[in-house]
Amino acid sequence: MKMKKLLCLSLSVLMVVSFVGCKKEAETLKFGMGVVTEVSKASSAEADANGQGKATTNVAVVTVDAAGKIIACQLDAADATVAYTGDGKAIANESFATKYELGDAYNMVAYGGSVKEWYEQADAFESVVCGKTLDEVKALVAGEDKGTEEVINAGCTITIVEFVQAIEKAYNNAVASDVTADHTLKLGVSTAQSCKDATEDATGQNQLETTFLAVALDAEGKVVAATSDCVQVKFTFDATGASTYDLAKVVSSKKEAGTNYGMSAYGTDLNGDGVVKEWNEQAAAFDAACVGKTVAEISGLANVDGYGNADLQTAGCTMGIDGFVKAAGKLK
Repeated sequence: MKMKKLLCLSLSVLMVVSFVGCKKEAETLKFGMGVVTEVSKASSAEADANGQGKATTNVAVVTVDAAGKIIACQLDAADATVAYTGDGKAIANESFATKYELGDAYNMVAYGGSVKEWYEQADAFESVVCGKTLDEVKALVAGEDKGTEEVINAGCTITIVEFVQAIEKAYNNAVASDVTADHTLKLGVSTAQSCKDATEDATGQNQLETTFLAVALDAEGKVVAATSDCVQVKFTFDATGASTYDLAKVVSSKKEAGTNYGMSAYGTDLNGDGVVKEWNEQAAAFDAACVGKTVAEISGLANVDGYGNADLQTAGCTMGIDGFVKAAGKLK
C-alpha cells in the first residue's frame, strides 16, 4: 500500500513538473499607431460669415500577432473647426474634444438619423476588425465607403474608409514589443490651438496641434509599451480674412516627416551638448520613458515649464512635452 502511495505521489509530481515545463509563454505582439488627416475646409471670410478651416484626423492603434491578425484595436477622431474674421483676427476655440470623447453629445442619433452614436459605431467596427489580417480589414470597405454586411450587422453604419486607412498605417507601423493579448490598449488625444492675427505685412494663422499617445497597460496599470505622434495644421489668412491655405497640400504627422521635420536643424539645444534630435527621435525617448509607469506617473516626466525633467532631457527628449502629458491624461 505504501509503495502504491509513493508511486502515485511520484507520478503526480512528474505530471506537475511536466505541466509546468510545457506551459506556453504568452505570445508577444507587434504594437503600432497610425494617423490620417484630411483638411476639408479652408474658406475665406465674407460679409456675413467668418472664414473657417476644418481638419479631421482619424487615429488607430493596434496589436498584431505572428500570423498577421489584429488582436486589439482602438479608434478615435480629432475633428476641429477654427475661424478667423474679415479683418484678419484669429478666433480662439473654448475647447476641443474628440468624437469619442463627445459620447452621446456628438448627436449622431438626434440629428443624423443613426441608431447608434459615433463612439458606439467605432466600438462596433473595432470588434469586427479583431481577428482579421490587414487584407481582410481592407476588404470590409463596400459601396459609398461604408462597410460590408458584416460591419453593418455589427452596428457600424457610418463610412469606414478613414478607419481602414488609419488601421493600415498602424498595422504597417507596428513593431515588436512586450505587449501580449492580456494587456489593455488605451488611446489619448489632446488638441492645442495657437492664434496670430494678420496684419498688412504678415499672414495670420489659426493653428491646430493634435497630439496622440497610445499605451498598453498591464494588470497593475503600468505601461508595457507606448507610442506617440502629432499632427500640426496651420490655417493661414490675410488681413481681409481671405484664406491663404493650400487645400491640395498633403498633411503628414510629425513622426511621418522624420528627418524632414527639421528639428535637428532649428530646435533648441537644452542639454548644451551640441546635439538636437529630430522630433521622431525625441518622441521615441518620451515613449521609452513611459514604460514601467502608471498613467498618473507620466505627468511626473514634465517640469513646470512644459519641458521634460532632467532624466528625460538626458535621454534625448528636449522638446516641450505638454501635449504628450495632456494626451496621457485623456487615455480611454
